[in-house]
Amino acid sequence: MTLMKRLLGASAVVALSAVAALADPAIIYDVGGKNDKSFNEAAFHGAERWAKETGGTYKELEMQNEAQREQALRQLAESGANPIVMTGFAFGDVLNTVAPDYPKTKFAIIDMVVDQPNVKSVVFTEEQGSYLAGVMAGMASKTGVVGFIGGMDIPLIRRFGCGYAQGVKSVNPNDTVLLNMTGTDGSAWNNPVKGAEIAKSQQSQKADVIYAAAGGTGVGVLQAAADMGILSIGVDSNQNYLHPGQVLTSMVKRVDNAVYEAFKEGADMKPGVAVMDLAAGGVDVAMDENNAKLVTPEMQKAVEDAAAKIKSGELKVHDYMSDNTCPAGQF
Repeated sequence: MTLMKRLLGASAVVALSAVAALADPAIIYDVGGKNDKSFNEAAFHGAERWAKETGGTYKELEMQNEAQREQALRQLAESGANPIVMTGFAFGDVLNTVAPDYPKTKFAIIDMVVDQPNVKSVVFTEEQGSYLAGVMAGMASKTGVVGFIGGMDIPLIRRFGCGYAQGVKSVNPNDTVLLNMTGTDGSAWNNPVKGAEIAKSQQSQKADVIYAAAGGTGVGVLQAAADMGILSIGVDSNQNYLHPGQVLTSMVKRVDNAVYEAFKEGADMKPGVAVMDLAAGGVDVAMDENNAKLVTPEMQKAVEDAAAKIKSGELKVHDYMSDNTCPAGQF
């Protein structure tokens, strides 16, 4: 049974659901909420998988604005939750401040490294999965123009775009890759209307495959692409089902596994940095009944060959965050 507790006021933390045991694990979703059909929702599925397998219960909290981060984190720590998992790089500074005040509580943060003795930092090689998505986009495009729409303009999202562009150009060096970001603050993750507008702009420039790495904003991108009769690429969660036969693939980021493992480890969770790369199953491209008719045997083989080379180390996909450059020349 879940108790929904709503606190009123400007600094309120909304939608804290909790169950009785003080040692329950907890998860805080970033702005956009657990039903964003993308990043946060993947985290939610990991928590739910743990609950169904173990019969355990957990606490969850959905952010409503940026000002709530520290209050939310302290509220859960004070409640006795352990471990506490948070989704998104934006929790980094707050966690660095809060973690030392609760040395007996274990924390896990996704997409940011926080160097504290009670923190596990989980990072992904998004560039590797995005490269595979780019290979598919390059092979599927009929116009020689593909697009990328990111959410908040940060190095992490440029990592997606750069890997994607590198994959596209590995297939067709002369293809054009259009890259746009949605915004410069947290609202960029939850603006499907703007995502749709950018998608229409890219289509007017002949883009016929558009990759969205923009959280809830990406839902608008995928909808617009479907309406215009062009292909899209989803992100984080498998979004192929949203528009069957029109989503070429989704670059899945196994945030669900990160949350599941953190909950499974519980209060014994080991601190440090965990890297979830292609070889570890941390990222991949989704193949299922919803995109089966779009993926040719040649495309499947090209993806498998590229993936094998990435896993073996023969193929190095550039990490934009390592030096803030993009060999594909898009940034």
